[in-house]
Amino acid sequence: MIIRTENYFILKILCFRLPEKTKELIMPELPEVEITRQGITPHIVGKTVEQVIIRNGRLRKTVRSDLSEILANAVLQQVCRRAKYIVLKFDLGVLIVHLGMSGGLRIISPNNIRQPEKHDHIDVLFTDGTILRYHDPRRFGLFEWFYGISENASILQNLGVEPLDEQFNGAFLYQQLQHKNISIKTALMNGKIVVGVGNIYANEALFRAKINPQRVSGSLKKSECNRLANAIKSVLQEAIFAGGSSIQDFVDSNGNAGYFQHQHQVYGKSNAPCPVCGAFIQRIVQNQRSSFFCANCQK
Repeated sequence: MIIRTENYFILKILCFRLPEKTKELIMPELPEVEITRQGITPHIVGKTVEQVIIRNGRLRKTVRSDLSEILANAVLQQVCRRAKYIVLKFDLGVLIVHLGMSGGLRIISPNNIRQPEKHDHIDVLFTDGTILRYHDPRRFGLFEWFYGISENASILQNLGVEPLDEQFNGAFLYQQLQHKNISIKTALMNGKIVVGVGNIYANEALFRAKINPQRVSGSLKKSECNRLANAIKSVLQEAIFAGGSSIQDFVDSNGNAGYFQHQHQVYGKSNAPCPVCGAFIQRIVQNQRSSFFCANCQK
């Protein structure tokens, strides 16, 4: 969620929850992380770090205690995204943030400083008074420093291509899937072929491409790979444009509500009629994640 008041911006990606019977929590996916990147970038790029305040560094991996010493007087040059990671680039290296299940980044304006709340674990304070605040109730996120360029950061190595890059297309997907004996849904979420296609958008893309999530990856034809690559791109682009998916109120940094959840055709719609043929949407579990599909439309 992004809340906006005068001189005060908060950007937080919510942890999505499916209906209670599924017992499944959904972490922020590529569109929501990209929206976070877009929301914080104009407020911090080009600014100089004064200090880093760590109130609780016990995240997925313990935050290094000398982070403030490392970043003192460093200028933030760029904010990028790689897969579901937000990458803050400095001269000496990169600060890599993963939001985990419930993490969020908030921009605190120097004109309206707010006292930290219970789960506000880290502040990056800039010399002009702006604060980049990391909030994470579950503490499954990551806030990790790497010296050098981001491409050499161990956590970003061995990742697949970005789904919105030109390199990702039907021909590439077909070549990668030809000899794989795993389900296409599993392959899409592997991260070594293509990154950032989380559960929500994998479900939606497979529906648009008319491909059953249980299909063996190697059985897909070139024409199906073309449809699927195009569907992945369009679903992700539409979700970013719509402000992401949220089952609760969600607004971007301009105060616009995220509404892509209202465009979901199959995700979370078990036993609802298929929007194309009217058959009931089915739900199965693949690798402990819910898959929603229309057996009539998706072959």
